[in-house]
Amino acid sequence: MQRDSLVFQKNLLIAIVVLFWFAQYVYVPFQTPYLIGMQVSSSMVGIIIGIYGFSQMALRMPIGIMADKNGHHKFFIIVGVASSALASIFRILLSPEIGFFIGNILSGLASAMWISFMVLYASYFTKENLQKAMGLIIAANNIGVLGGFVISTLLYNYLGMNFLCLLSVCSGVPAILLSFLIKETRSEATTLKVSSLIKVYVDKRLIFFALIALVQQGILMATCMSFTTQVAHELNATSIQIGLLSIVYIVSAVIFSYFSASVFAQRYSSKFWIATIMFCLAIYCFIVPNVQSPNLLILAQILAGMSTGIIFSFATSEAMKNVPVEKRSTAMGYYQAIYAVGMTVVPMFSGIISESYGLDMAFYIEGTVAVLATLAVIVLFHQKK
Repeated sequence: MQRDSLVFQKNLLIAIVVLFWFAQYVYVPFQTPYLIGMQVSSSMVGIIIGIYGFSQMALRMPIGIMADKNGHHKFFIIVGVASSALASIFRILLSPEIGFFIGNILSGLASAMWISFMVLYASYFTKENLQKAMGLIIAANNIGVLGGFVISTLLYNYLGMNFLCLLSVCSGVPAILLSFLIKETRSEATTLKVSSLIKVYVDKRLIFFALIALVQQGILMATCMSFTTQVAHELNATSIQIGLLSIVYIVSAVIFSYFSASVFAQRYSSKFWIATIMFCLAIYCFIVPNVQSPNLLILAQILAGMSTGIIFSFATSEAMKNVPVEKRSTAMGYYQAIYAVGMTVVPMFSGIISESYGLDMAFYIEGTVAVLATLAVIVLFHQKK
């Protein structure tokens, strides 16, 4: 592929990623209060939210294998963006309970296709620039989420949930059209059998960094994306301050994702960045239960954003570093399925701890886990040397 064409394809895929994640997240901040307000039971709301993560866990590994066997990621990207748009059509047309249940299954299917977005984008870069590729595409991911959070915060109270879902469709449709312009570097269909592809499942490096991502994503979902908001409520935060919790987090994630792809960030090792920022995530967990001001809580969200922008991008590139190109989709599906377990299980565990021992204890346990993960990273890289 010629240089100009390669640059165009990189920018095209980044644009599709932004539109895709906007479509996936524009309704999310108000999903739970909307469903509760529409008289959907709390248990059903839990099922609706959980089915999104469950469908990802169930689908990511087989989709990764199929992508490697097929050798083309364009098809999976088109299916992903189309599923995202279709999900919100169901949310608009059907009753809230059924519409959001079916919609979240389709949104989970869409997110499972994220494998192909990342692997295709990485194929546009050399192996030496893999970290840069991961930083840039995760930044684009976070920009889309940021746009969704900002728009929903500004418009939900005035225009309602159906309008947010309509915006999701309006973002998904151009993403579908743009996806047809994607050109892949070459057909890389593998002749390897499935039994050979899944041998990457025992790759110790892949498993280790997937577990690091599990810790980071799990803690994030159990704090920044959920129980930190409860802390804000207890501090009598205004609706604007609660909205700023999400916005400051995602802005920080965008900034630090770009930072992780910078020349300066490359001067220091993955060990330095993952260990340092994982320790910062531990500090975040210890700080949140003890702050006395909503504004300080908002500032603390920067630490959570750092973990997404730096730990997640470095862990992803480290996990993929030694994986052969013909097995990369299978490995990425496995990697994403593992950290999806954390996104589902850690918030559930935190809820149980909170009910039995209080919310503070849940944060302290998560902080302790982050400290242990920091030590594990230091030990692994020391043994590697």
